[in-house]
Amino acid sequence: MVPGAPAAYRGRRNNPRTHVPLQRRLLPDMKVLQTFELAARHGNFTRAGEELALTQSAVSRHVRELEEQIGKPLFERLRGRVVLTRAGADLLPEVQRLLRMAESTMRHATAGAQGQSLLALNAPPTFATRWLMPRLPDFLAQHPELRVDVGTTTGVFDLDTRQCDLALHFGQPLWPGGSCTYLCSEVVVPVAGGDLRAASITRAGDLLALPRLHVTSRATMWGDWFASQELELADPQGGHWFDEFALSIEAVKAGLGVALLPRYLIEAELARGELCVMLDAPQSTELAWYIVTPEGRGDKAAAFSDWLLGQVSFRPLVK
Repeated sequence: MVPGAPAAYRGRRNNPRTHVPLQRRLLPDMKVLQTFELAARHGNFTRAGEELALTQSAVSRHVRELEEQIGKPLFERLRGRVVLTRAGADLLPEVQRLLRMAESTMRHATAGAQGQSLLALNAPPTFATRWLMPRLPDFLAQHPELRVDVGTTTGVFDLDTRQCDLALHFGQPLWPGGSCTYLCSEVVVPVAGGDLRAASITRAGDLLALPRLHVTSRATMWGDWFASQELELADPQGGHWFDEFALSIEAVKAGLGVALLPRYLIEAELARGELCVMLDAPQSTELAWYIVTPEGRGDKAAAFSDWLLGQVSFRPLVK
């Protein structure tokens, strides 16, 4: 106990949950931060003012207030435009993060005010678009009391900072501050579209004669697949390259070549006959999909997790 401390203070000194008073002079005005972010994005005070319904002089005043508070210039004023200084460039991503948090906080608050709960979800863009969105209406029909806030941030991020209740993660079951639950493996199959659908393929070696499409982040997939078929790929780099699955899928549909694609991303195209599996030789990649929930934040997303587990039809590992 701190000698002479009032009763209300006793026992708080080493309690990590104790509220630490904020230094009000260091708290920026959200309107000022919004003004700074828009001015940085547009590179122009006038355009930032138009978006905020402020005059150019009001935008300039807001920026000066922030510069005085920080003690550093944030912009270089040039003729007809403004350019971020080093201090401004360092500050911008943090301001954008704070603004996103503020928006998220208000969405959570308004949902509660309307008698609903907000479930904040995150999934990589292609997975969210092609697998999650077609299925999400089913979940929401079962849970009309929920509103969802779906993000598509890629990579690992701080779940608490983003106020994210559940993230879908592809890779290893590693996420700082998050608890990972196995969802399913990723099974890829060789598919083709356009005129290539008519190619006669009876064994893996027949695919060597067709143009191949690659996804940049999965550069070894074709080599690994042919190795599993006891074949060696003479030219691992041959063919066309795309930096994401969404582009590769469109390229396959256009008939540019044959690609190894996860079944879960092309369910609709397979059902419509736009793509066809050229050889019944599925392969599981080394990585898998995981459901990630924040540690120590209760089980708000339990119903959604259970629903996800019931939706996957590609859970078994296929070698």
